Amino acid sequence: QGSQKRSNSTPENPRPKRTLSSRSPYALFSPNAFSPSVTPSQKYTARSSRGEVVASFGSVQGPSWSGRGGRSCTPKLFGSPEENLTKSYKFMFQKALDVREVLSWRIEELGDVLKSHHHLEDFASVLLPAQEPVTVLGQIGCDSNGKLNAKSVVLEGDREHSSGGQVPLDLSELKEYSLFPGQIVALEGTNSTGRKMVVSKLYEV
Repeated sequence: QGSQKRSNSTPENPRPKRTLSSRSPYALFSPNAFSPSVTPSQKYTARSSRGEVVASFGSVQGPSWSGRGGRSCTPKLFGSPEENLTKSYKFMFQKALDVREVLSWRIEELGDVLKSHHHLEDFASVLLPAQEPVTVLGQIGCDSNGKLNAKSVVLEGDREHSSGGQVPLDLSELKEYSLFPGQIVALEGTNSTGRKMVVSKLYEV
């Protein structure tokens, strides 16, 4: 048998639907049976919202600059050069290093908030063994690509104290907790071997 050419179904040329037989039970519960008085929808070409401006910001579109012929006047940027665009850039384009810098800064900022709010001492590293309870700072992560559960929770330490190291967490001593990947928390616990931290307290933002 020769391969049949696939029919193009577009809003301009809708594909003809297969007619249901009267014996089919689906014909009794079709939309036409329940809503026979529905007005037919407008055609695709007759739509009135093509290129319509829904929202706009500012009253002046495309301002025009004009002068009196003076050549000694040169325009200057208002504000610091870091806050002004002087050359073209890729919109919605971010480098991985820039994203990492923002995340690291965010962890440090929220770490200061946690320290002042809960009156915590200085944070320790998640990689160093600690027989006594220590307080560490970082963000919650998962040790696999699956869903986050009590056995797969890891803490990725901050760059200042832990150099971004990771340590698995033992949450068996906590009465209740609610965590999600990327959550920035401060933890208090022991890390006797340096390979797993037994969490005793959880400080959230």
